[in-house]
Amino acid sequence: MSSSDIFIGEIIGTAVLILLGAGVVAAVVLKRSKAQGAGWVAIAFGWGFAVMTAVYIAGPLSGAHLNPAVTLGIAITSGDWSNVPVQMAGELIGAMVGAFLAWLTYYGQFKAHLADPEVVPPPLDEGLVDERSAPNAGPVLGIFSTGPEIRNVWQNLTTEIIGTLVLVLAVLTMGLNDSGKGLGVLGGLIVALVVVSIGFSLGGPTGYAINPARDLGPRIVHALLPMRNKGGSDWGYAWVPVVGPLIGAAIAAGIYNIAFA
Repeated sequence: MSSSDIFIGEIIGTAVLILLGAGVVAAVVLKRSKAQGAGWVAIAFGWGFAVMTAVYIAGPLSGAHLNPAVTLGIAITSGDWSNVPVQMAGELIGAMVGAFLAWLTYYGQFKAHLADPEVVPPPLDEGLVDERSAPNAGPVLGIFSTGPEIRNVWQNLTTEIIGTLVLVLAVLTMGLNDSGKGLGVLGGLIVALVVVSIGFSLGGPTGYAINPARDLGPRIVHALLPMRNKGGSDWGYAWVPVVGPLIGAAIAAGIYNIAFA
């Protein structure tokens, strides 16, 4: 694979991943969506199918890492760091493209949702501050990126480390193709099911980012998009779903090298 193929493949694959993943969350959350209220099961399966679709699309071009944590884990175990910057850049750009496309797809629903008085509280009198009606995270941020149900930075970081450890260890032990640099045909399905399992079992505390690009790229798009009443992008938390998955990936690679290599 050439560097240009890898770059393009990671952009396309990660864009599809985020388009379908953010799309299922938008479908469940936004008012006037036909799937509103479908719940966590729909979200977990939606993200799993998003992974599967993106892997099969991008696999022939780039090996379909689609995740800087996966890229890091494979680089540590293989010792090949030559394409890591290209892969990670493609993943971040692709995540931003996918988030933008999800916003376009649900443009009308975003407008309706953010204009609904049940969602957006009325403005306070000048000089008053109410933490409950002016939260740091906006009413649609969860469509773009993750956030904790209980804000405890060490628990949140640990949750992301553990979830990503499971994902990357699964990729390394079950999902790689014969070259050891990407997901094989069966590996794409296996990893998709692992993502569903992580969503069901480990996703409750933080929303299971388990992918730095998946969280950071859409969070940047949320900050840039012209959405009235969207609220803040919660930058104080943004480092957790970036650092946690990278730590989890490094630990998974270490376990793999000790126990499986």
